[in-house]
Amino acid sequence: MAKKTFDILDAINPDDIGKTIANFWMEWDSYRNKKKADWQELRNYLYAVDTTTTTNAKLDWSNKTTIPKLCQIRDNLIANYEATMFPKRKWLDWEAASKADNDVAKQNNIKNYMFWNVEQPYFREEVKKLVQDYIDFGNCFSTVEWIDGSTEVNGKVKSGFSGARPVRINPLNIVFNPTATSFADTPKIIRSVMSIGEAKEYLTRLFKTEEEKAVAQAVWKHCMDNRSNAQSWPATDFQHLDEAFMIDGFSSYQIYLQSNYVELLTFYGDLYDKERDELLRNHMIVVMDRCKIIFKAPHPYPLAEIPIWHSGWRVRQDNLWAMGPLDNLVGMQYRLDHIENMKADLYDLTTFPPLKIKGLVGEFEWGPMEKIFVDSDGDVELMTPQVNVVQIDLAIQRYEQLMEEMAGSPKEAMGFRTPGEKTAYEVQRLENAASRIFQNKIGQLEEQQIEKILNGMLVYAKQYLQPTTIRIIDDKFNTVDFTEIRSGDLAANGRLKPVAARHFAEKAERVQTINQFVSSPAYADPAVNVHFSGLKMAQMFNDELDLEEWEIVQPFVRLAEQAQMEQQNNALMENTMTQIDSPSGLTPDDYSA
Repeated sequence: MAKKTFDILDAINPDDIGKTIANFWMEWDSYRNKKKADWQELRNYLYAVDTTTTTNAKLDWSNKTTIPKLCQIRDNLIANYEATMFPKRKWLDWEAASKADNDVAKQNNIKNYMFWNVEQPYFREEVKKLVQDYIDFGNCFSTVEWIDGSTEVNGKVKSGFSGARPVRINPLNIVFNPTATSFADTPKIIRSVMSIGEAKEYLTRLFKTEEEKAVAQAVWKHCMDNRSNAQSWPATDFQHLDEAFMIDGFSSYQIYLQSNYVELLTFYGDLYDKERDELLRNHMIVVMDRCKIIFKAPHPYPLAEIPIWHSGWRVRQDNLWAMGPLDNLVGMQYRLDHIENMKADLYDLTTFPPLKIKGLVGEFEWGPMEKIFVDSDGDVELMTPQVNVVQIDLAIQRYEQLMEEMAGSPKEAMGFRTPGEKTAYEVQRLENAASRIFQNKIGQLEEQQIEKILNGMLVYAKQYLQPTTIRIIDDKFNTVDFTEIRSGDLAANGRLKPVAARHFAEKAERVQTINQFVSSPAYADPAVNVHFSGLKMAQMFNDELDLEEWEIVQPFVRLAEQAQMEQQNNALMENTMTQIDSPSGLTPDDYSA
């Protein structure tokens, strides 16, 4: 048996680096087994229609109702996050690194190209997926890639979108060293399972040189031969290989080889090659079947970093896997369903209680006007449970409110007003305090994901962009223009910065504070308001309310409009008086005899 196992290992002939990467995957993936079980339990609650598919199934209640509170909190968070991240069409800005890079023409080229790029449907779709991962898993991962949508069919080139786009990485398909000092410092391994045809097409896009293509073709042929020979190898010979080459989702390595699917483990980062005594920095290594390297090259990203980014909702110290907003609410959801079904069972027992029969009682059917014959010691009694339904309903409401607040989504954000009369300042203070967690978390996602995605897309565009015609919308004149952008037009040092969520709340708070101050007795004092500039205050509101494109604020424009209105009014009055002074009917001068 050992000889046969050796023969199979010899046939598979795994690479040392390939085995190392596969071992890293299994080791780092095993570290989060408990976390994956928690994610599965949370997912069961989110999509449950009753308690039979959740942890509550082990309870003995006859009612199986689930209150989808966890799902409602999730949907509320996702909707508010998306609305806050994209409050208007122009939500990003360019910060130049030097005076030369602050040229107006360069700024306009960069901003117009990126506005056009982010308006493509795929951008919003991927960002929505990231927001969902941020809520569901507490961790979201992304990268950027350059695609060329043009294809050649029968000698004719069919044009398609060419440019950079964000790509969401499934948190279940990426592993790394969770004890590293930062996510940027640890190597990453991304797992992809695809059909043989999809794998062939994907690998073809990676090859840049004939040498890479020749190596990949030899490895591909070797792996395909293993698949052909695997059907003739006895299943018992794979028992020693299953632990080392176990493919997630397949019961054994032999079944995996007999399937029509291919697993690719893509390593990103630094790796030491013992055979060549070489340190591979910022490399991208693709391992097929957890044994053979089919592609190895430096990562094509122009900068000296791997463009894979991570954002965690509740960051842990000394552990890169963060917690999500719903993770520690699962127990409260369990309690909520437990109380609800207990209450329902008590309702059933109250409306249709069991009977306690004492002594000798004749046969009877329970119903209205039924006669029951008993002996001198016999009796039939309803066993109505003693239950305070009001307290149970209050307990359910209290749990629901707690879950909202613990997730950083208070009731005020859903349009429900908390009890009690409040002054204007109290309302503002309560709203600011209630949304503090929300603003912190959405700002965190913007900084760690959206900002890096935007700058990564711009880096790729500077390197690979071919002349591209983009559409420019002029909000001032309500017109649409088209211009051609080249990679040289984007050559500037600086960074793109989203200015949506992080500034939206700040501006709203400043506007509210100024409104309250203007209405206060302190501002009504002439000795105070004489020192406030009306023009400067108007310009401040113009900026805070994003009214620049409408050109509403102009120095003394109201006086000019009033003068114009007075002129128009005088002209109309003069015309009216002229008509009044004119005689009515016919005069002798209107006809001749």
